[in-house]
Amino acid sequence: MEIDKAIRECDDRRLKTKYNNAIYVIQRALALYSIEEVAFSFNGGKDSTVLLHLLRAGYSLHKGEQSCINGGVKDFPMRTIYFECPSAFPEINSFTYDTANMYGLQLDIIRSDFKSGLEALLKTKPIRAIFLGVRMGDPTAVGQEQFSPSSPGWPPFMRVNPILDWSYRDVWAFLLTSKVQYCSLYDQGYTSIGSIYDTVPNSLLSMNNSSSSKEVFRPAYLLSDGRLERAGRVKKLPPSVSGKKPVVANGLNSMDLPKSSLLMASAIAVGDEILLGTAEDQLGHSLCRKLHSIGWSVSQTTVVRNDIDSVAEEVERRQSTNDMVFIYGGVGPLHSDVTLAGVAKAFGVRLAPDEEFEEYLRHLIGDQCTGDRNEMALLPEGITELLHHEKLIVPLLEVAQPVSKLCLEFPDVYIGCYRKSRREPLRIYLEGKDQDRIESAKEALCKKFHPGAFSEINLS
Repeated sequence: MEIDKAIRECDDRRLKTKYNNAIYVIQRALALYSIEEVAFSFNGGKDSTVLLHLLRAGYSLHKGEQSCINGGVKDFPMRTIYFECPSAFPEINSFTYDTANMYGLQLDIIRSDFKSGLEALLKTKPIRAIFLGVRMGDPTAVGQEQFSPSSPGWPPFMRVNPILDWSYRDVWAFLLTSKVQYCSLYDQGYTSIGSIYDTVPNSLLSMNNSSSSKEVFRPAYLLSDGRLERAGRVKKLPPSVSGKKPVVANGLNSMDLPKSSLLMASAIAVGDEILLGTAEDQLGHSLCRKLHSIGWSVSQTTVVRNDIDSVAEEVERRQSTNDMVFIYGGVGPLHSDVTLAGVAKAFGVRLAPDEEFEEYLRHLIGDQCTGDRNEMALLPEGITELLHHEKLIVPLLEVAQPVSKLCLEFPDVYIGCYRKSRREPLRIYLEGKDQDRIESAKEALCKKFHPGAFSEINLS
């Protein structure tokens, strides 16, 4: 199958991994449901275009038809649902119908709203699962997994999301590598397409051609920061609350606050090393002093264990009674870095790949951003905004995997990691009831690194 061949022969290791994972989800769904029981929701956008060709490849592989010419374009029996909307771009409609004709799609056209149209369709067809081109970061993706039952109040069906963990970069890497057609609007600067009333070309792709009266845009695949994919969507300001502007995420505008207001903050330090007395909390003192100097009041400082539930419970307690909660420690690629997972649990969301941070990691360590390194880019879904600082570095990437393996080899030994400051070396400490096991763990740890990696070894 030409799609499978193109991806497997490319040099993009990340794309191959994403492709293989998506194909696995598709084949798993096709093993659980018959072809009559599955459907594909197609809307002509880039994500559903990716999913279309993944489904073609997955279906061919599932049926063992890898030798078919041109991917069997006239033999794709999966029912395809298209919700035709009066406010859709004409280019989207044209591309959808041209694509359906090209690949022999069984197109069910629904001209009502999504929910009622789906209810009517499921009453007449034996559909039990629907493939969706949902990606983390999409408004509808919060709380979904690769297999997620439909929401309460909706007709019952299984939502299958093969590209849930794909980034903007992954989408375009797939489309360009497989050389398939996509909607022409993406070549005109559109990066995320909604309706004709809320979508414009992404200004970040403007070429500012002064010699022409018409503004010209570069193609969507040249957008350097995938987090700004939706910058072309026209945004409406939320209504004011009590005559004041809403608070902006990760920042406060002092002009919106009464002069007499006393803002309340609390601080949470995450670190077993503090509770064990191995290290002191130096940041908490500096943070409280800084907050006091700008007119904030600190209600409480707390130290919690490197434990997801402990972090989540403390964040839940503090966020309801404070204007801002600061949390530090336990952020990174190490086995004990659970702070982000705890924050995600406190807000009822999951950890999702962050486009901007993935690009930053890729800039630092190249395209081989996989395994523990890629996990560094998992941030609480839908509630995270990154604030840049030129001195911040990606920490301890080369240490994460060997230390995690050591934890599995010595479950009876507590293995902790910390640094006293950004400039200090990493300290790894071992604790347990059996001194011989601690000694064995120390020897195993040293073997995982090159000679001289540790400047000092102290078991006292």
